[in-house]
Amino acid sequence: MKPNLFIIAFALTGTPGLCATGQPASGAAAGAPAPSPLAVSSPQGPDVSSADLASFRSHIAAELQNDILPFWLKYTRDRERGGFYGEISNDLVINKNAPRGALLTSRILWTFSSAYRQYHDPACLEMARWAYDDLLTKFWDEEQGGLYWSIKANGKPLDTRKVVYGQAFGIYALAEFHRATGDRAPLDRAIALYRTLESHGHDVAQRGYFEEYTREWKRLSYSERSLVSPLGSKSQNTLLHVMEAYANLLRVWPDPELRGNLNDLVDVMLTRVLNPANHHLRLFLADDWTPRSDEISFGHDIEFSWLLLETAEVLGDHDLIARTKTVAVEIARATLAEGVDADGALLSEAGPKGLTNTHKEWWQQAEAVTGFFNAYQLSGDPRFLQASRHAWDFIEAHVIDRTHGEWYNLLARDGTVLSPDKVSLWKCPYHDGRTCMEMVERLTLVLSAPPLEKQPAAAPAN
Repeated sequence: MKPNLFIIAFALTGTPGLCATGQPASGAAAGAPAPSPLAVSSPQGPDVSSADLASFRSHIAAELQNDILPFWLKYTRDRERGGFYGEISNDLVINKNAPRGALLTSRILWTFSSAYRQYHDPACLEMARWAYDDLLTKFWDEEQGGLYWSIKANGKPLDTRKVVYGQAFGIYALAEFHRATGDRAPLDRAIALYRTLESHGHDVAQRGYFEEYTREWKRLSYSERSLVSPLGSKSQNTLLHVMEAYANLLRVWPDPELRGNLNDLVDVMLTRVLNPANHHLRLFLADDWTPRSDEISFGHDIEFSWLLLETAEVLGDHDLIARTKTVAVEIARATLAEGVDADGALLSEAGPKGLTNTHKEWWQQAEAVTGFFNAYQLSGDPRFLQASRHAWDFIEAHVIDRTHGEWYNLLARDGTVLSPDKVSLWKCPYHDGRTCMEMVERLTLVLSAPPLEKQPAAAPAN
């Protein structure tokens, strides 16, 4: 388990306060595999102030403790019908008739499972169990296997497509719930979902994973109706999150076939999806990996940079770890040079002729904080630390809703709020909550490392 880094304490009407006690989580599996160690160094160069790093950590911890987790605990559960509300506006107006998706439930399940695993608070466990029950009773297809994409507000299936992106988040969340509780049932469900995905979604001939299927697992051709990949039969977005999901499952289920599939997927990401000429991911690809787009998504690039290294660590391959460290820094360097605005925010997309989308989404800013800090840990380059901090400063100044709580979904380049929804099928606590938990751990690691020793000056040459 990750160390208990600090005590969380806050109170909400009708919500138990979070308080990390430092005691083992009740029900945790005895002898469960520990998470892999961080494959990072902890630079503390002369220009890096421990006080500044401690302040950075304090701000991030406070956002998690006093805003993100309380918001989702207090406002999002539908206590009449079960599950969660499908849509809540920025000013907290609930649309009780809005459909809702497995993606939101899975991401809530992951977030509160991870929070409980780290801080052992019963409120987080209760929320995780609520999400787990919702995922299984409303979205799990007992006849055909896999997760529906969406359901109506009354709980009846709506879009019964089997979207590989959605299956990946189910695996990711179920494995995390097992990590948090030690319960066998969610692990069995994660394994079942993995096997279903391998049976239907894996392109054994040309590698990788396809995008979408009917309820009966008949492959759908890509089209403008595609939820994730309108321009190709494969996408970096889906492959990135299958990689993330399989890595989390491998932590708790060291299956040789899973390990082999994850190894192969990492190689695919490095040799087919990543463009070595510019250090960006190719967004959409054909069956044979022919690129179908020349657009760049800066948020996905920086997210991939640190998740790639994390995956190599889970696999425990020292040569791969060394390789992915280099790749992570190269991606972060390209993203910093091309995708960061003057105010520190990460812009959305670019093409061969320059920027094509200057919007600033909440998830992109969250991933920039972690990705740039990861590059700083690997390289010691203070420009990456500055980029991470500036991304957080933008979040605090523009993305966090100081009136109603949580983060705005989408901003214009000038900071104007564009999206009316605070909660939706896509808007969730996964990116911002994960960034806060990840960064508190990383900052604690850096702060606890001994300072670098000064090297004696070299004697002058004769």
